[in-house]
Formats: sequence, C-alpha cells, structure tokens
Amino acid sequence: MTSALVIAFRADASLDIGTGHIMRCLTLANELARNGATCHFLCREHPGNLLGLIRDNGHQVHSLPLIPQGDTDTPAAKRLDHADWLGSSQEDDATVCANILKLLKPSRLVVDHYALDSRWEKALAPHYRKLMVIDDLADREHDCDLLLDQTFGRDPSDYEPWTPAQCQRLCGAQYALLRPEFVQWRDYSLARRTSGKLQHMLINLGGVDRDNVTSQVLAALKNCPLPKACQITVVMGATAPWAEQVSEFCRDMPWPTEVKVGVSNMAELMANSDLAIGAAGATSWERCCLGVPSVLIVQAENQEKIAQALESASAAAAISTPNKISSELCAALKLLQSEPAQLFSMSEQASLIVDGHGAGVTVDVMRSLSDWK
Repeated sequence: MTSALVIAFRADASLDIGTGHIMRCLTLANELARNGATCHFLCREHPGNLLGLIRDNGHQVHSLPLIPQGDTDTPAAKRLDHADWLGSSQEDDATVCANILKLLKPSRLVVDHYALDSRWEKALAPHYRKLMVIDDLADREHDCDLLLDQTFGRDPSDYEPWTPAQCQRLCGAQYALLRPEFVQWRDYSLARRTSGKLQHMLINLGGVDRDNVTSQVLAALKNCPLPKACQITVVMGATAPWAEQVSEFCRDMPWPTEVKVGVSNMAELMANSDLAIGAAGATSWERCCLGVPSVLIVQAENQEKIAQALESASAAAAISTPNKISSELCAALKLLQSEPAQLFSMSEQASLIVDGHGAGVTVDVMRSLSDWK
C-alpha cells in the first residue's frame, strides 16, 4: 500500500444518530492509515457531530451543510425508516458528495448510514472503484462490492435479497471493528476474573444517551443489593446532553460513584470492571473482547437482535426496554451474584465471541478486492 491510496467514508454522528457509526468507521480508518492509506470523511454538520474527533485522529474531514427540512421531497413509500437522520434527501446528499469524490478519486468508498441505500450508492458509482457498506439492519437494498455486519449470529443469507450476487458479505462478531487497545487489554482483563467478585461496576449507555437512561439505571441501583465495598464508574460521551445532571445524581449514590466524560481509555476502564451495565449496541463487542460480564439494555430496535443473541449464548443478561429497568435490574444483579461462578461463566462465554482482530481482517479483505491502488 502506498500513501497515494485514498479511502473515503460517508458516516454521521448526532444527538439522534449517536456516535457508533463514526466510531466504528474511525477504527477502520485508523487501521487503514496504519497500512499507509489516506482517509477522508464526508460528514454532515449535525448537532452532536464528531468532526473534531475525526480530525484529532489525523484524518481529513469534508463537512456537509445541514439542511433543516431534511428529506421532504421523497414520496413516503420510498422513504427509509431512518431518512430523517440524513439532514437532506439522498439525491441532494449524493450531489454534494459527488463534487468531493470526483476530486478525491478514492480506491474505496465506505458508507455506514441507515439513511442511505442503493439509490445513493448508484448515483456515486462513477466516483469510486469499489464500495463497502457497513450495516446491521438488513432492511434495504445496497449496490456494493463488500458488506460488513458485525452482529453476533448474523447470517450472510440475511443480505441475499439486499445485495448483488457478487457482493462479498462479512457477517458475524468475528469482524467487529475494535480499536487496538482492546486486544492489548484482553489478556489482563480475562486473567483477573477468576474470583467472580463484584467490586467495580461500569455504566455506559452509549456516547450520547439522549433519553438519559443512565439516570434510570442509577435510580434503580439505589434499591439493589450491591456489596458495600462496590465502586461505580459512569462513562458518558463528550456530547452527552445529560452529563451534568448525572453527575449531580451520582453524589447521592450509596456507593462511591465517579462520572467520566469523553474518556480515551475505555478499554482500561472496562478491563478493570467486574460488571458492566450498557447499551446493546457496538460497545457490546468491546465488552465481549475483554470478557466483561454485562447487563444489556435495549434502547433501539436494531439492538434487539444483539441482546437476544448474547443472552442466548449466556454471554450477557438483557433488559428488553428502558421501561423495565426499575423492575428487572435488581433481579438480574442478584442472580449474577448468587454464586461466584456466575460472573466468571458469563465472562468466559463473552470472550469466545470476539477476539478483537476484526479491523485487521476487514482491511485484508478490502485489499483482496481488485483495483486496490
């Protein structure tokens, strides 16, 4: 690979979208950059965007202006479920992106956006050699050469109706896009879990937590039978709108409770926790890599499959909706503490699902496609 190789990404973060799409694309971009590629991100200026973080990681950012009315021209029957996340129509987005891509001439275009489908992809086809789609919904048509869905238990056949026959499909948690720090902390994290004790709990409900589920969890924990010596760490994203309120809430917790915002050592924090309470999204694969026993809270429809699959594999306990936190969280924690072997067993099962090398494997597959130059 040479420095002339250009990879373009189209993804967004916002208070509505969350941070997960950008974070997994950023992981892939960093891995590509380590192999000599120059990465460019095309991102819309939504409230809660992560343009600064992308630049801090050394990548080029091309910001797309936010159009307040969004996609109002597309007939309802053709609108995607997440169309409002785009900040424009697909046609307008493609037009703006085409002006950028025709100058960049990327070898690969990577798109990770629930509000884009084959209409957008076909419109931009003259401006890239190969297209990679990152998805986890399997609900719309794609015109791509490579598709990645890192959901545990996802079958490639789920995408047969939605992708061309020649598309290469990478499906399953073995392809999870994790930062190198998770591999670096994996052995340490797994080795410290043999006691099965609950002394340090980690709470992280995503990078934004728009609905303030964190406060619901903290309120429920006040009535839960945690060990007196337990310590709690709450991690929130830099754009989380409820961080100040959560910090105030934590001052009245029965156990020492610390709030950390915009951390850069998430793997270390996870590795030193005995149990995590978190969203059933992309961070599930980070916790699995480190063998962190987890109580998952489903916050969106696309998280249901993840939570169900991990619970079925005895790798996590699941709460199907935030509305059930107050009634189900204490019962789940009591069960996990009923025997020392409970936490250790969950850790073992989780660690079998993700080994942390998915980004490197994915880059190898991207390179194996023709026209890698």
